[in-house]
Amino acid sequence: MTAFSANPEQTSVFILAAGRGERMRPLSDSTPKPLLRAGGKSLIEHHLEMLAKQGFRHVIINVAHLGQLIIDAIGNGESYGLDIHFSFERAGALETLGGIRHAVNKIRSEHFLLINADVWSNADYSSLLQQQPEIAHLLMVENPPHHPDGDFILLNDGVLDLDPENPSKLRRTYTGIGLYNKSFIASLEEQHAPLGPLLRTEVLKNRLTGVLHEGDWFDIGTPNRLHELDRWLSLKGNEH
Repeated sequence: MTAFSANPEQTSVFILAAGRGERMRPLSDSTPKPLLRAGGKSLIEHHLEMLAKQGFRHVIINVAHLGQLIIDAIGNGESYGLDIHFSFERAGALETLGGIRHAVNKIRSEHFLLINADVWSNADYSSLLQQQPEIAHLLMVENPPHHPDGDFILLNDGVLDLDPENPSKLRRTYTGIGLYNKSFIASLEEQHAPLGPLLRTEVLKNRLTGVLHEGDWFDIGTPNRLHELDRWLSLKGNEH
């Protein structure tokens, strides 16, 4: 039986790490995208260290493309102060929503933190735990240059909207980080499916909420953006 808790230690975290990383080729041909390095650490190491620092402990990571390399690099999480479990998917993976649904029984808390492995952020993840979303509560940011039209409109009351009559300048971009309702995910059919279409469907029903993150965030989808993050982290490190 699962129960809501605002305590990070009792909240499961699901890291999406199974993608092929087509836009990251050729780097991702021999190295899974979560193990690509920036600022002297792999992308997934940045997440694990941040989660441990903020008091989280239970982590599920789905893997597919070169997944064993990720498992070998991370192990059971003991070195990070975490309890890590893996969900290994068949070749081709199950897409984002399919991967979560496939491993939903590994999630221990009613509301769980979902993080894309290919983003970097200094967000306070634990602050999201004060919510108890019916579907999901998403961390949003101002639109980056590579995604100028954004994803959803963030209304003043925190509800997300997708009114096509509103100008794109009112939209914000989903960070790939959010708090999700396990029961809702478990109610869905297990299949190969992306998460994006489901979010858009639920936004149209006014069933999603969000909050604006005003700190640092990077979407590391291409070699150039990986280089940008590496350079930015190196400069940050030199400041201390």
